[in-house]
Amino acid sequence: MKKLSATTSLVALAATLAVSFSASAHRAWLLPSSTVLSGEETYVTFDAAISNTIFHPDHFAMNTDNLVVTAPSGETIETENSARGKYRTTFDVKLEEEGTFKITSFSSGIRAFWKDEEGNRKMWPGRGKPYVAEEFATSVPKEATDLSVTQGSRRVETFVTLGAPSEKVFTPTNEGLELIPVTHPNDLFATETATFTLLIDGEPAEGAEVEVVRGGMRYRNNQEMISVTSNNEGQIDITWPQAGMYFVEISYKDDKAEKPATVRTGSYSGTFEVLPL
Repeated sequence: MKKLSATTSLVALAATLAVSFSASAHRAWLLPSSTVLSGEETYVTFDAAISNTIFHPDHFAMNTDNLVVTAPSGETIETENSARGKYRTTFDVKLEEEGTFKITSFSSGIRAFWKDEEGNRKMWPGRGKPYVAEEFATSVPKEATDLSVTQGSRRVETFVTLGAPSEKVFTPTNEGLELIPVTHPNDLFATETATFTLLIDGEPAEGAEVEVVRGGMRYRNNQEMISVTSNNEGQIDITWPQAGMYFVEISYKDDKAEKPATVRTGSYSGTFEVLPL
């Protein structure tokens, strides 16, 4: 079992879990201005938000403190011109080498919920507080009513390619829930089927639930959601009905948690552009 991420990541997880668990309609997303580009070097600008409507910033700006941009060489590079507004964060990424870049925000940690003697709901770590493993024994009562301890991870990511696509950024980190492309994520076309493999801490994530929604949901009554479940090899197939920018949300849960947790969860949110044939 991989060790949990750094304290700063756990603080971010607390914030995102508070959002995702309390209001499942709120989705975190990264939206690139382009996903496939040509030339020797160029910029891509990104929006990052948590919203009710996919790709429409209407709730609050996403915290990008954990954001990591991985270049085709495997090196990490810095974002530029980052700014956080009320409803969205924006930043630029300069593409200076040919290949595929991965833009990821990842967090993980353990959270406990219970009720005190008066029936009041308690939570540890408190909202906005860092996770410190050594404090669990003194902060969480062992015999508390309705005690639940969850080991969770959350990954939000997207991919962009300059010139010819590459695959080095797809090397698994074996932390949390990951999407490993079989079909390159910047080589997607309408009416074609793409295949991806889902991993949870490096092992196939069987039974992960996947929901796929095309952008522009604000302007149609039918959300046209596609639902699939991963097989025993963690594999999923998605057939894109038409061109557009798609939001892919994946959730996973099992009982193989690292103690003191008893439940392990993983969530994944990805943005993929599908081009017309």
